[in-house]
Amino acid sequence: MNKKLLIVALFLAAFSNLVSAQNGFYRKEMRSLDAAIQKNFYDKTSGYYFVVLDPAQRENKNGYLREYSYLWSFCAMYQAANEIEKLEPKVNRMAPLLKIMNAYYSPAPPKPGYTDYIMKLKPGERYYDDNEWIGITALDAYARKHQKADLALGKAMYAFIMTGYDQVLGGGIYWKEGSTESKNTCSNGPGVLVALQLYQATKNRAYLDTALKIFNWTNAKLQAPSKLYYDNIRVKDGSISKPILSYNTGTMLESNVYLYEITGNKKYLADANEIADASLTYFYGGNKFRDDYWFNAVLLRAYQHLLKYNKDTKYILGFKKCLDNTLKADKNEKGLFTGRDGVKNLVDHGGMLEILARYAWLEKHYHLN
Repeated sequence: MNKKLLIVALFLAAFSNLVSAQNGFYRKEMRSLDAAIQKNFYDKTSGYYFVVLDPAQRENKNGYLREYSYLWSFCAMYQAANEIEKLEPKVNRMAPLLKIMNAYYSPAPPKPGYTDYIMKLKPGERYYDDNEWIGITALDAYARKHQKADLALGKAMYAFIMTGYDQVLGGGIYWKEGSTESKNTCSNGPGVLVALQLYQATKNRAYLDTALKIFNWTNAKLQAPSKLYYDNIRVKDGSISKPILSYNTGTMLESNVYLYEITGNKKYLADANEIADASLTYFYGGNKFRDDYWFNAVLLRAYQHLLKYNKDTKYILGFKKCLDNTLKADKNEKGLFTGRDGVKNLVDHGGMLEILARYAWLEKHYHLN
């Protein structure tokens, strides 16, 4: 073999080894965290998950102790399970979680939905966004597996969340049932996604019309000049609560991607790119997550979806720097993640599990170094 061929062969061997090592890293981290969650958060006696590990941090609400997970945590775990099944189609991760979530199901009028706590212990409140996250995951699963039960769950969640829509302030969905204090990006952005996913699944124009109605209202009322999104608008006086969180930007960014996918209108893709650029600087410019993990997982969903139409990997690479720094700095000896107040809660661990599952997929399809 001459010298040039030897150099090329050595380079290709080194590159092959690099890609091979890269392609297994996040999957290994995902499996490690998955095992740590099951070992530490799952309570075999009750069949439920603990909301936090430290009993002193568990919430007393309305005179009783909430030991077990809120529905929100299951929204995180359910989506993570969907991403794990994408990677490993032979595993059954979603059905067992849905079985546990049924303990939170309330058939109460005007439409059935899920409460934020276990019904037989003490029923909680029904949040529109919690039910939207479940609908999003069910419809993600339907797009992948085409099982009628997933589509039915998505439709049921849509029916419930639309009971929270009215024309006060010109439209929009409230945050939780029975409360008319605010209309939030976190209850409108995911509502748009559920409607758009249902349109893709059924081609029923009514779902697209609803999605556009809520999408346009949210942009008009809650988008900041920076292209990111404020938290909510107060019904009493129309004032804006201005915290900017990654998940709110994530749902509206992904809504633009879906609308481009559905309509072919390049305006939606241009807007998606603008929002993505603004979010990359704001949320990931410091190479450290600004928000809790699950909030970032929702924005990552949008970045990953955008890759279908914008091949620039800068968004997932910018996110990756924050992820890698977190894996180095915040992982403890149990394989769980810590923050200022000790071990993080189940919502955050579910969010991180989703992030790792998504990067396990990304590392198989993109060069991430």
